[in-house]
Formats: sequence, structure tokens, C-alpha cells
Amino acid sequence: MGVIYAEITLINAGDLEMARRQIIGEEEVKRITVNMLVNTGSVYMCINENVQAQLQLSVVEKRKGQLADGRIVEYDVVGPIEVRFKNRRCVVDAMVLPGDNELLLGAIPLEDMDVLIHPYRQELIVNPAHPYFAQMKLK
Repeated sequence: MGVIYAEITLINAGDLEMARRQIIGEEEVKRITVNMLVNTGSVYMCINENVQAQLQLSVVEKRKGQLADGRIVEYDVVGPIEVRFKNRRCVVDAMVLPGDNELLLGAIPLEDMDVLIHPYRQELIVNPAHPYFAQMKLK
């Protein structure tokens, strides 16, 4: 299977909540649409410093993660971020990679949105078993 990217909208979920409470206008909600690498080997979603700055996301903690080469590194975790793909959404935190590193859509948001990788078409798709809404296993 090749490398798969998906068009994902990232939204500052704190802004969304303030807009719902009519503290700020809908036009003030910070959002960005990006191409993210769909990476089932990454548990967390990873953004970079440029996206963090554009969305003005607050650091909620520092967390260690293991890179593909085995090194353990510590990065900021920011959030909350609303993640949207087609008719799906979820809210997650994300690790912030330095500079303009590639954005990674990890297993947590993939599972939460009930989306799948279609190996033949080499693309991210909504789960065909649940095309109109995300369905989660509760047991």
C-alpha cells in the first residue's frame, strides 16, 4: 500500500465553543484545511508549529513519544482541536512537531471518526458499513 493523504479541516475547538456561546462571531473561529498523511503507525495526531500558530492552540501538556528511528522525544501537546473529514468529526489533542514537519493523522482520530483506508483506491473513506454517521464499539 502506498502513502495516503487526506484533506482534513482543523478547527480551534475552544473558538467553536466561544462561538456557540456567542462570545465571538463564527467568522472569528480559527480553522485551516490541510493535507495530512494518514498514518496508522502513529497513535496521536501530529501537527507542526506553523499550524499551531495559525490556529492559536494552547499547550496543555508535554508528552514523550517514540520516533520511527527509536528515539524518544518530548513535544508540546495542544488542543482541543476539532477534526473534520467529509461527514465526520472528532475532538482531539495533538503533538506539535517542530517547524513545518509533515502533519500526521493518527489512529485515535481515525477510530473516533469511523473512517478506513481503502487499499485499492489508496484513499481515506468513510466506513461503508456506517455511511451516514460514525458508529463506535462500546464493549
